[in-house]
Amino acid sequence: MKAIVADYVLDVNGLKKDAAVLIEGDRIVNIISSQTIGEFDVDEVYGGKGYLLIPGLVNAHTHVAMNRFRGFGDDMPLDKWLNDVIWPMEKEWNEEEIYKWALIGIAEAIANGSTTINDHYFFAWQIAKAAKKLGVRAFIGQTMMDLVDMPIADPKLGFKFFEKWKDKDNLINTTLAPHATDTVSKDLLMETKELAEKKEALIHMHVSQSREEVLRVKEREGLSPVEYLKNIGALKGNFVGVHGVYLSKEEVKLYARSNATLVHCPVSLAKLEGYVGPILDIWKLGGKIALGNDCAVSNNSMDMILEMKFAAILNKVKNNNPVMPTAKDVFYWATLGGAKALNLKTGLIENGYLADLVLINARKLHFLPKENMLSHLVYSAKGSDVEKVFVSGELIYDNRRFLKTDELRKILDIE
Repeated sequence: MKAIVADYVLDVNGLKKDAAVLIEGDRIVNIISSQTIGEFDVDEVYGGKGYLLIPGLVNAHTHVAMNRFRGFGDDMPLDKWLNDVIWPMEKEWNEEEIYKWALIGIAEAIANGSTTINDHYFFAWQIAKAAKKLGVRAFIGQTMMDLVDMPIADPKLGFKFFEKWKDKDNLINTTLAPHATDTVSKDLLMETKELAEKKEALIHMHVSQSREEVLRVKEREGLSPVEYLKNIGALKGNFVGVHGVYLSKEEVKLYARSNATLVHCPVSLAKLEGYVGPILDIWKLGGKIALGNDCAVSNNSMDMILEMKFAAILNKVKNNNPVMPTAKDVFYWATLGGAKALNLKTGLIENGYLADLVLINARKLHFLPKENMLSHLVYSAKGSDVEKVFVSGELIYDNRRFLKTDELRKILDIE
């Protein structure tokens, strides 16, 4: 049995002090006082004084291999960014480069506290291999498009990857990943929807990311993107939509009532569109919200702790309301919200939950006075405070070392 000891154990249900979390196999089996640890059959102990333990962060929308393009296309609007910078470079991708940069992107996400990623990109099988190598929990879909000239997004590749990797590994989960409402035909979306229903799979898709997307869908279908998704029966509990920046009041109501999740990527869309969507409106109506970094081109980091702070502050500014969202709201989005979107039993530190956990070094000045650890986590902490990361009870990251592979040391030229 393993034990993780911390001065503070925090999830959205509250804070426990001087606690030890006991782990057997891949599950949490007990939370006890750290003073009573000697009464249990514990053979490995992690943490100790000065630590904060939280559930692993669920990075609910990523393109990890796009770390390759960090610093390209800054300070440009989304349509120009995609058409003039990103898509031309993506057409030059090869599988070896995808694997290398996926490894780098996933490693950065882990080092900043993500225990689960939900990735949407090309050469998905290489991303799956990188995820497996590092030991992260991953949901991966091969991007599919049929209304854009992008051979590496051929829908046949998406369906093939889904079938080949489905149930292949206990940490790798496949999704169906049509690109967006304006880049995918109705026929392809219907085929995806039907397969998802048959296989009980998730659909992971960009929705209303730009004004141009909304206009193109309205011109083609006579409906706004969310109305279109609802009309064809795709907007259900297995649908993980991303961004939702340009939603009408009616679309907000439709989305909130649909049981679909909307993944909020505040840094990415504030940078690309200069705008924040009606996330808080959906949340107030009982809708399901999760949080994601998007990619290191539009974000430019894979720091989910920093993403929580931006999610809180940007939405306060948008709504001219310093009260909402609260620190607890955005912590929920980054943990339990993402877990529910992906049908995972993670996001809480409770008996029976998967032992996907993050140990944070709280012995730093910005954690003082330690009177409100939730506030300190959301508004003061940063990804570099993460010291240890556990997935399914296994330590995969320890103080800047990735324990499952030494490939990162070679890439970083560390002897």
